[in-house]
Amino acid sequence: MRRRFSWAVPSGATSAARTPFVLLVVVLLGAGLIALLLLNSAVNQGSFQLNKLKRETTEKTDQEQELQRAVDGYSAPDALARRARELGMVPGGPPVFLEPGGKVRGQPSPAAAPSAPAPARERSGE
Repeated sequence: MRRRFSWAVPSGATSAARTPFVLLVVVLLGAGLIALLLLNSAVNQGSFQLNKLKRETTEKTDQEQELQRAVDGYSAPDALARRARELGMVPGGPPVFLEPGGKVRGQPSPAAAPSAPAPARERSGE
C-alpha cells in the first residue's frame, strides 16, 4: 500500500523546501513594517504643518478683525463728519435732481459757509 501513494508524499528533506517560503514571509513583513514607518512619518509631518497653518490662520484672522475695527471707526458717521469739517467741507442742503430733459427738480441753493475756519492740521515730515 505504501507504493500506491508514494507520489503524494515528498521525498527528501522538507525543511529545504520551506526555507524560501519562510524567507519570503519575513521579507514581506519587514517591507510592510518599513512602509508603515514611512507612512507614519509622513502623517506626523503633515500634522505638524497643519498645526503651523492653523496658527497662522488664527493670527491672520486676528489681524483682519483689528483692521476691520479700524475701518469701522473711520467710516462711522461722526468720524466722517469730523473729518469733513477738518477738510473744510460743509453740509449740503436738500438734494436737487436733473431730469434727462434738463428740467431741475428741487430748489438749488449754495451751501452755507462754515461758521469758523477749520484749524489747519500740521503734517509731520512736510
